[in-house]
Amino acid sequence: MERGRILKLAMIAIAAGAFSGLFGVGGGTVMVPLLIVWLGYGSREATGTSLAAIIAIAAFAAIGQTLYGNVEFDRAALVGLPAVAGVIFGTGLQQRIDERSVTLLFSLLLLVTATKLALG
Repeated sequence: MERGRILKLAMIAIAAGAFSGLFGVGGGTVMVPLLIVWLGYGSREATGTSLAAIIAIAAFAAIGQTLYGNVEFDRAALVGLPAVAGVIFGTGLQQRIDERSVTLLFSLLLLVTATKLALG
């Protein structure tokens, strides 16, 4: 792998980790767009790569937040367990629609979310 590509991947990883620690996000909202824009990944490849990386990111972030006393395990399970069904559904749906539509839908989600956050 070329040095510039490795450097870009490292920068994406650092940004994703920092955003995960700061805001509880990092995979989808940081990694996916940067993998697409900076490295030319397709939406599916970027999503899959991001999800695999999230395993390590989430584990370390959860440990850190637990050490600070910020994790409510019962509520985490209440959110996390049903989310598994959502992941299965979403992955199947993503494979059935074209990549351009996936990218547009994700862009729209980020735009709406950013607008809501900015406007309070």
